Amino acid sequence: MHIAVSGNIGSGKTTLTGLLSHHFGWDTHYEEVDENPYLDDFYNDMQRWSFNLQIYFLNNRFNHILNIKKSEKTIIQDRTIYEDAYIFAPNLHSMGLMSTRDFENYFTLFNLVSSLIDPPDLVIYLRASVPTLVRQIEKRGRKYEDNIRLDYLRRLNERYDTWIEAYKLGKLMVIDVDHTNFIDNPEHLSQVIDKVNAQLNGLF
Repeated sequence: MHIAVSGNIGSGKTTLTGLLSHHFGWDTHYEEVDENPYLDDFYNDMQRWSFNLQIYFLNNRFNHILNIKKSEKTIIQDRTIYEDAYIFAPNLHSMGLMSTRDFENYFTLFNLVSSLIDPPDLVIYLRASVPTLVRQIEKRGRKYEDNIRLDYLRRLNERYDTWIEAYKLGKLMVIDVDHTNFIDNPEHLSQVIDKVNAQLNGLF
């Protein structure tokens, strides 16, 4: 089984992936943030490095999905392949940070890749307001995220909501991170676990 956790930068994807993996005994596929060779350059010069970054992510996530398909275990993945195509790349294009030529090239490749894969059995979307995102980004203290702009996070949030409203590829569960502190509150985490169990066992 393939579970995926989606959400904006700082929404808590990596943390929830780890917590659910620990509880259910699932294997994990994390987004390779620290090993990404483009992130520092991208946040310092988005226009120059946007296409390179998105191609890197597409390749990385496609390989993850191929590995998930080969596995006989249940795997929980930190971020989906769809978020780059429907949220991050279009946002960069609309902000003038990715050329139309590069965006069309990227999206053509994404369509080819997505035709070769199956969607996750369950997508867990972490919805968070910009103040919550900023607070959690500052808390983890990644240097390359110092230059993230508030309008960038806001635009991403708007695209996330649009994508989630139209998502029909499989089961979907939405968590309001503004009011669900699964990191520090065991009761909130227990509620999330119960909802995941219900989704996977078809109770609603």
